[in-house]
Amino acid sequence: MSDNGLSDKIKGGISKTKGEVKDQVGNATNNKSLQAEGKMDKAKGEVQEGIGKLKDDK
Repeated sequence: MSDNGLSDKIKGGISKTKGEVKDQVGNATNNKSLQAEGKMDKAKGEVQEGIGKLKDDK
């Protein structure tokens, strides 16, 4: 596994976790803006993890 792929996977995991927390806090407080921000962070994390996997496959 290359360092670049691992780095992207770690960043992706962090973004997804941060997004999940924001989404859940937004749900609990009925804050639609925070929910949307959380969903965006989760999507960003998915993309980052995908890039990491592609780099590892090379």
